[in-house]
Amino acid sequence: MIKLVVRYLYVLVALVLVASCSSTRKLEKTPMIGGLTGEAYMEKVIELSPSWKTVSGKVALTLNMEGQKDAKVSATLRLKRGESIQLLVAPLLGIEVARLEITPGGLLAVDRLNKRYVNVSFEALSRLANTDLSFNILQSLFLNELFLPGKVQLDVSDAKSFRISLENGYALLEAKPSKGLSYRFRTSADRGLLEESRIGVSNTPYALNWKYDDFTTLDNRLFPNHMLLAVEGTGKTLSLDMKFSRLSVGGDWEGKTELSSRYQQIELQELLKTLFKQ
Repeated sequence: MIKLVVRYLYVLVALVLVASCSSTRKLEKTPMIGGLTGEAYMEKVIELSPSWKTVSGKVALTLNMEGQKDAKVSATLRLKRGESIQLLVAPLLGIEVARLEITPGGLLAVDRLNKRYVNVSFEALSRLANTDLSFNILQSLFLNELFLPGKVQLDVSDAKSFRISLENGYALLEAKPSKGLSYRFRTSADRGLLEESRIGVSNTPYALNWKYDDFTTLDNRLFPNHMLLAVEGTGKTLSLDMKFSRLSVGGDWEGKTELSSRYQQIELQELLKTLFKQ
C-alpha cells in the first residue's frame, strides 16, 4: 500500500503539470443572466471569489487510472496564497510518507520512505510542456476561482476579459486562448458559483477538467467540499477525486519544505520512468 502511495504521488505530479498559463477579451453582447447584465454578472462571480490568505483541511484522495485498482489515501491540504500549495500524504497513524509542494518557483515531490525527492522549476516544466506553466492558475483551481493567465488575482475590472454564453441554465465564460491553451468556465446562472474550470490544448482532444460540487459555507462564503480532476484526450481514464473535511481559514505553518542532507535528489526523467512503469 505504501509503495502505491509513493507511486501515485508521482501520478498526482503529472496531473498538476497539465494545468496552467496569458489573455484579454472584450465582453460581447450577452443576454440577462440571473437578472443581471453580462458584465454585472461577471462582476458578481469575481466578487464571490474567496480573499482568504490561508486554507487548510483534511482530504480523501482517490486516484483512478484505467486498468489499475483505485488508490485511496488520506492527506492534508495546506494552501498559503501566493506562497505554496501542500498535499501531505499520511495514511498510517498520521505519519507522513509523501509530500507534494507547489510554489511560485516550481514543484517539489518528496518520498519520505525512500528519502528521495524531485525538485523542478516552472521554467523547466514550461520547456517540457512547450507552454507557460503558472503557480497562480493552480492556486486558483484549488481555491475555486476564475483566473486569467498572467494575473495574480482577478478584480471586477477583469469582467470585460470574458465572453459569456448561456447553456442549459449555466453561464459559460471563455477567456481568449493563449499560447496554445483555451480557458472555459461553467457557472450556475442563478447563484454565480463556479462549478467547472477547463483548460484545453487548442486543436487537440487534450484537456484538464476541474469540477466542483457539494458547496457549503466556509467563513461566510460558499466553498466546494468536493473537487474532481479529470484528464481528457488520452483514451484512458485518469482522474483524481478530492473530498474535503474539517476545512478552516486562517492559521500559519511553514510554507516551504526544508529537507536534510539524508534525502537524495532524483531527476525528473527518473520520476517519469517511475510514473509510467507498469
